Amino acid sequence: MGRKVHPIGFRLGIIKDWRTRWYAEGRQYADLLAEDRKIRKLIRDEMQQAGISQIEIERFPGAVHVMIHTSKPGIIIGRKGAHVNTLRTKLQELTGKRVKVDVVEIEHPELDAYLVAEDLAAQLERRVSYRRAMRQAVSRAMRAGAKGIMITCSGRLAGAEMARSDTVREGRVPRHTLRANIDYAQAEALTTFGRIGVKVWIYLGDVMPQRRDAEA
Repeated sequence: MGRKVHPIGFRLGIIKDWRTRWYAEGRQYADLLAEDRKIRKLIRDEMQQAGISQIEIERFPGAVHVMIHTSKPGIIIGRKGAHVNTLRTKLQELTGKRVKVDVVEIEHPELDAYLVAEDLAAQLERRVSYRRAMRQAVSRAMRAGAKGIMITCSGRLAGAEMARSDTVREGRVPRHTLRANIDYAQAEALTTFGRIGVKVWIYLGDVMPQRRDAEA
């Protein structure tokens, strides 16, 4: 099961929260879902160099709240907030609603699976040795405080005739343990030999249930 189920979706409602939070029914649900995809695509296209990890969306009557998690908040905000104001205007034109944009800084990019996967894919596109890039990503994550990390690359590695997969692992990655806080992401590197898939699992420790105070 651990190899077939998405590690984040597997833990939704237990230790993980949804990245899109709103309620709708019928046709409205499909329209808002399509709008969410357009919002995410617009932000990533406009801020390609900003190191954006995840985009959270909350909806209220006539308003949309967007939270952008990034390792480079200065690029999104811009001088005196110029870039974020431009982005807010484009989002309001796209949705036709009031939009509030919050920028959340990621203090440790080495522990964010999405940023690690995207960085690794970028290195593979620059023809860096895949094994060296994987080992460096693993060592950086462990130095930053990860309990365990696993990286898998699949495809025509190093230009091989036949596609294969290679995995580097360090520490523990308990994929079946629901209380285990595992960040997961995947990316693709477009190389001259074809696409190479990158998957990253980062184990950040257990999330223990909070004890309720005893009633007086």
